Amino acid sequence: MELLVFGHAGVPTLVFPTSCGRFFDFEDHGMVAAVSSRIEAGALKLFCVDSVDAESWYNSRVTPRWRIVRHLQYEGYLLEELLPFIRGLNSSPMLAAAGCSFGGFHAANLALRHPALVRSLLSISGVFDPSPFLDGYQDRDTYLNIPLHYLPNLEEPWFLDRLRANRFVLATGVHDPCREQNEALAGVMEARQISVRLEVWGDGAGHDWPWWRRMAAEYL
Repeated sequence: MELLVFGHAGVPTLVFPTSCGRFFDFEDHGMVAAVSSRIEAGALKLFCVDSVDAESWYNSRVTPRWRIVRHLQYEGYLLEELLPFIRGLNSSPMLAAAGCSFGGFHAANLALRHPALVRSLLSISGVFDPSPFLDGYQDRDTYLNIPLHYLPNLEEPWFLDRLRANRFVLATGVHDPCREQNEALAGVMEARQISVRLEVWGDGAGHDWPWWRRMAAEYL
């Protein structure tokens, strides 16, 4: 697995690419440049990771069960290999996750499933119910990896206490096709007394990089 690291200090931030994207997409689409002042000031350190979406959620050549298994293997890589690597380069107790579109799903799912590890989230135009990628298939693992499925039923005090102590920002646009899912997730979080900042941009904001660059500069 390849990745890119930007910055010398600051809050370590795990950055996920968009659907089936690569580790260099955040840089190639001007997102790194959009937050360059914070990187250069030592306030932010980005770890831009690769994805296996084409082998998991988007892989129509294999069964839905294998798609979710491959996703879980990816999460294992993040937790067991990447996080220790990040800690070796940055000892900050904070860890943030960020991503746009399907990258927003990965960032949010990791933050919600592991609130003791990921303390801050920025999801831009995120997707929070990827169940259509599973062709109607459901099992315990799919349920526990779809935020709009598991979060409404979350009752465990350990998880809720940690989620309520963390920082969540959901940014979307008035014309973003993912706006409804952002509003739905924010509503679920508020119902669970989890503090969340939902930002719906006007002025024709949609689902594309020009808007995402501005949102990253505002919230990351």
